[in-house]
Amino acid sequence: MARLVVVSNRVGVPDRSTRAGGLEVAIGPTLRRRGGLWFGWSGRVADGDPDPTKIADHDNVTYATIDLRKDDHQEFYNGFANRVLWPILHYRLDLAEFTRRDLGGYFRVNEFFARHLEKLLKPDDTIWVHDYHLIPLAKALRERGHANKIGFFIHIPFPPPEIVTALPNHDQLIPALCHYDLVGFQTEVDATNFSRYIANECGLSWAAGNAFHYGNRVVTIGTFPVGVETEAFSRLARRAIETTFVRDVLDSLSGRAMIIGVDRLDYSKGIPERMSAFERFLANFPDWRGKVTYLQITPRSRTDIAEYADIGRLVGEAVGRINGTYGEASWTPLRYINKAHSRTALAGLYRAARAGLVTPLRDGMNLVAKEFVAAQNPDDPGVLILSRFAGAAHECAAALLVNPYDPEGVAIAINRALAMPLEERRQRHAATYKVLVANDLSHWAERFMAALERPPNAANDWTQVRAAGIG
Repeated sequence: MARLVVVSNRVGVPDRSTRAGGLEVAIGPTLRRRGGLWFGWSGRVADGDPDPTKIADHDNVTYATIDLRKDDHQEFYNGFANRVLWPILHYRLDLAEFTRRDLGGYFRVNEFFARHLEKLLKPDDTIWVHDYHLIPLAKALRERGHANKIGFFIHIPFPPPEIVTALPNHDQLIPALCHYDLVGFQTEVDATNFSRYIANECGLSWAAGNAFHYGNRVVTIGTFPVGVETEAFSRLARRAIETTFVRDVLDSLSGRAMIIGVDRLDYSKGIPERMSAFERFLANFPDWRGKVTYLQITPRSRTDIAEYADIGRLVGEAVGRINGTYGEASWTPLRYINKAHSRTALAGLYRAARAGLVTPLRDGMNLVAKEFVAAQNPDDPGVLILSRFAGAAHECAAALLVNPYDPEGVAIAINRALAMPLEERRQRHAATYKVLVANDLSHWAERFMAALERPPNAANDWTQVRAAGIG
């Protein structure tokens, strides 16, 4: 079996003091089983020339990390990746701040990755590259003569070509994906959007099924929705609701129903719009005043980028306005928390909530939605209110699907969720839970690897997923 080489923008070398991140949970078992290498940025920014690649071995996996220079980090990460690609791929052309300097830094860092990675590669390695930071990496490796199997998975949305082509120099960047053997997406919508771009902008000929010809190779397009550890998270939630922390939170509610939202502070998450919907709910359904509390947990991120400071200010103003208008001495309608909480704490809070409010303006998947469903007590489940623009909506079709741009509609959905009869809640939860079990995270990496390593033109792994009742 070929060694697996995973490449991601950021790599955290495991130690006993840190909890495994989402990508580690998803691909770690496959890496350890096969024996492999995980390569990427260390998270450190060097004032001068970066140190050589650092190597650490842990549990049958070699972790290779490199530092970035200050100008590389600014232009590649803060610049092009997060000020251009992130907003455009989330359909926010209005927020993109393009400069040719940042584009040059983006390509330069990808070349830097390729130069250091190739020193560690073996001819029969299978390479799996992750996310929008590293779109050109396969091209850089091919130009160095590497013929390995290389797959790419993008964790965020891929918009229609009408939006992608608004990206300056898109014709230099997006066609670089054709140097991968498999390009994977979260949803069929994303995969179709990429297929349209390839057809409209590149004029490539299609092979059988979901693949196209690029030079003397065949490039396959696949759909691999990321799941959660459904049954394991359910067990965690059953234990977590009995913890002192969760009990203290519930005691502080004095018997009131709880709505919960958990999001990183990002303009793609639709938090100001969600606040507006909750405000409309309190105005339109006054019988709920004093009977429900909305807990919004929102750790801050990317605080050195202006747009993120702006969104923090907008949310803070909304919280103050809502609590000032509707709050009483004995009741605060909205609790807004900027601290990160442990996975155990969140699992218990999800299980205790009457409704989960997950309303991003656009999201590749959104695992909070899936974890909320997994955490529920099947005998008395809460109701998921979910944006139709989250990738998770394709699997969570039994949720109350809403348009996050319509505060009136979201307010109505909040009222419906809180008033929903028990039998309907049970039916909706059971339907979604069944789908999430079928697409458990434990299968995700193996599905992608099977698709990458099978011969070209073989059936897309997504066909098997759909046969299991997903999508």
